[in-house]
Amino acid sequence: MNPLTASRLRRSALAAVALGATVAFVAPATVTAAAPSAPAAVWAAGTRAYLVITAPNDTTGAKTAVANNSGTVFASYDAIGVVVAHSSSASFAATMRGVSGVQQVGATRTSDVPADAYNPALPPNPTQSTTTLAESNRWDMTQIKADQAWAVTTGSSSVKVGILDTGVDDQHQDLSPNFNAADSASCAYGKADTRTGAWRDVGQHGTHVAGTVAAAKNSKGVIGVAPGVKISSVRIAEPSTSLFFAENTICGFIWAGDHGFKVTNNSYFTDPWQFNCPDNVDQAAIIEGVKRATAYAEGKGVLNVAAAGNSNYNLANKTTDSESPNDSTPVTRTITNACIDIPTELPGVVTVAAMGNGNVKASYSNFGNGIIDVAAPGGDGSSGVYSTLPGGKYGNMNGTSMASPHVAGVAALLASTNPTDTPAQLRTKLTSQAKDVACPSDNRCTGTTANNAFFGEGQVDALKAVGSTVPPGAYFENLADVAVADNATVTSSITVSGVTGNAPATLKVGVDVKHTYRGDLVISLVAPDGTVYLLEDFANNDSVANVIKTYTVNASSEVANGVWKLKVQDIASQDVGKIDAWNLTF
Repeated sequence: MNPLTASRLRRSALAAVALGATVAFVAPATVTAAAPSAPAAVWAAGTRAYLVITAPNDTTGAKTAVANNSGTVFASYDAIGVVVAHSSSASFAATMRGVSGVQQVGATRTSDVPADAYNPALPPNPTQSTTTLAESNRWDMTQIKADQAWAVTTGSSSVKVGILDTGVDDQHQDLSPNFNAADSASCAYGKADTRTGAWRDVGQHGTHVAGTVAAAKNSKGVIGVAPGVKISSVRIAEPSTSLFFAENTICGFIWAGDHGFKVTNNSYFTDPWQFNCPDNVDQAAIIEGVKRATAYAEGKGVLNVAAAGNSNYNLANKTTDSESPNDSTPVTRTITNACIDIPTELPGVVTVAAMGNGNVKASYSNFGNGIIDVAAPGGDGSSGVYSTLPGGKYGNMNGTSMASPHVAGVAALLASTNPTDTPAQLRTKLTSQAKDVACPSDNRCTGTTANNAFFGEGQVDALKAVGSTVPPGAYFENLADVAVADNATVTSSITVSGVTGNAPATLKVGVDVKHTYRGDLVISLVAPDGTVYLLEDFANNDSVANVIKTYTVNASSEVANGVWKLKVQDIASQDVGKIDAWNLTF
């Protein structure tokens, strides 16, 4: 891993600012507030946590077997067939693997479950500082055109974004206007804790991430990518260690699915393994459990966004892992591409690489052709991402942890302007609207300008996200005749104005071309920026006369206003014609 970064939290060093003063980054705070009055069980030294996996909605037998084999059921996610079990017996996992109906069993840690799991203390509610810092255009927001997007919309308050992280300071002056306490909780240790304040930050990381997504546009401090949406905190980090174990992660995704989130941000990897390998029985169970949880959330309408990691590591060519397990003693092991970083490499999850200030890869960012989906500003060196910190403070961080919430914010804007879109549709728009970024002179960056190892399908674009919806039915036409001669190329223009944002994914192009032999013709639409969309290349032996058709074009990456052209090419001799009329319907 890059020495600048903490292993599981995908960010680097930080400077906090309150009222203009700079202080050093401090370690995660320990929890001090009162614990619940009735502990669920009695902690014993040597207790370990396990995932017991069965068929979905068929956990009864497994839960009985847990109790009969020196274990206790700590939590159960019946819909996905995952039971979180605790046991201090060294033979528990092996015994449970022999139980009928149990598909997999895996230890989620190489260390004991903390006693705090049985009687968790509440995180502190930090004293708040009032800022005199005014909002300004920051480099990261201008780089993805968020500042331009805000002039169109700041997002919908009906869109909920889940911050699965170290927690969020809900009292922060820039976060409290958009904070949704009703759908916030702690999932530390793998079981939802809905007590007031259980969601608060046990570090600083989650609060910083939350500000990048949706800090309010209130003339104070900073503005998030989507300052009009709601954020919910699902704390999955444990106090003192800030580790994100599999059971915590599973709890977080199930919570997101059950509470109507549209997007989750995941700036971490699932501890204690940097990469989980399917040929290891414990890690195979972790993969399966978390994969089921992310799929459950997506099935409930959630788009999951995750950071790619800060090791400057080629995720498409894995060879070694020297940082795992990070809850005990790491060892160096040989791995292959079958071993995956979760949740970021799970199906359906949007994997985000980090960029510096400009069209450059951040020095620390993981990469990989076919692995990275999109890129966003994560900061690098002195150009950090400036955002909220607990206690009313602000500060800079660098990392893919900071890139991912930019993407989550753009996804939230997409969900705001496309409220009926599925996660798959949002994911497609997120990638198709991204700005292509070419590889630098670096042989590690394989692929094309449109999709490569460093930037995936490009840098996300907030302005295109809010422009994806235009007034339906806006109609423009050109009735002027344009002659089409043999072996000639001609165009006819339509000037579009008064349409906000981008063209739709279902732009209708009506074409009326009179021609005695349409097999001679190639017909295209040319967008205002010069992009050519082929409408039809007729077969050379197509002897039918005339082209009177309506085509549907996905032009959602194009600004609607401007000069659009119908281009007609006649590629043979003898037959001629004319563009009689054509139209655009938005």
